[in-house]
Amino acid sequence: MPHGRAYRFEDPHQLQATLRAGSFDVFANSRVGFDAELIRIDLDRLWMQRCSSRHDWLLRTSNDPKRAPMTFLADPAQSPLHQNGTELPSDGIAVYCSGAFNNHWSHGPSGWASMSLTPEELAKAGQTMAGRELTVPRETYIARPGAALMTRIRRLHDKACHLARTKPEALSHAATAKAFEQELVHAMVGCLTAELPAVRNIRPLRHARMVARFEEFLAAKKYEPVYIGEMCAGIGVSERTLRTCCQEHLGMGPIHYLWLRRMHLARHALHRAGPTTASVTDIAMEYGFWELGRFSVKYRALFGELPSATLRRPPDQVSDRTA
Repeated sequence: MPHGRAYRFEDPHQLQATLRAGSFDVFANSRVGFDAELIRIDLDRLWMQRCSSRHDWLLRTSNDPKRAPMTFLADPAQSPLHQNGTELPSDGIAVYCSGAFNNHWSHGPSGWASMSLTPEELAKAGQTMAGRELTVPRETYIARPGAALMTRIRRLHDKACHLARTKPEALSHAATAKAFEQELVHAMVGCLTAELPAVRNIRPLRHARMVARFEEFLAAKKYEPVYIGEMCAGIGVSERTLRTCCQEHLGMGPIHYLWLRRMHLARHALHRAGPTTASVTDIAMEYGFWELGRFSVKYRALFGELPSATLRRPPDQVSDRTA
């Protein structure tokens, strides 16, 4: 049954578990905690999401190959949103290849809106509405459909999200859901078939491959603290090149990213554990934080609470709240 819902999250792990159409890693990178809103709408064929945060964050995504997604800025006047080393333009739509892996990051308030069909439904909609079959591209690119089409698709997306936030029961009404889906799919096809030149993604493939090798290296090391020299030797690149690649694709240097990654893993472990079976010291040491006082200070600055408070919270307590 078609439905829509708005959520608010104070925990990035709860957010990444609720996002649809792929697998996600969400890293907060702010000294004032984490606060994000997600609006998720599932219609008969079309899936929609709108996600925004008031603070710095990094979102790593691996798209579901069973969906054909596209993404654009929720607000054209927002802070820049960086995707794979370049800015996603306010007048552009990212159209992804099958199973695309992407890094998105922002300094300051930002949000993105997405829509997806299955590849089969996309092909059928293109044939019906534009007279030609639409296929999932072989490589991710940025389409610029023009001001009128961008305004239309944003307006429809905004309207659907407003209903999900204020009157979600309306989206469960079959006639309302069908009408919205028809308009949204028509706008989506219009943007993908606009008779305007598409601007191909200019991300340097060599840098993308280096970032992938960097992630593989960290996955092999699991939760061990590693250092810049060790990383460079393991990947086979210079320190300067690794820093450049990470800054482009992650919005931060490799050391800070590794620290941030371990902080979020430690928080997730504290959530899952209980004060009778584990201690803050045990978990901090397991994730490579041996200066416990410094760990507590940095943890509180990043997440807005002491690690002991996270540990005392019941493991099954849900930290998202309906908006």
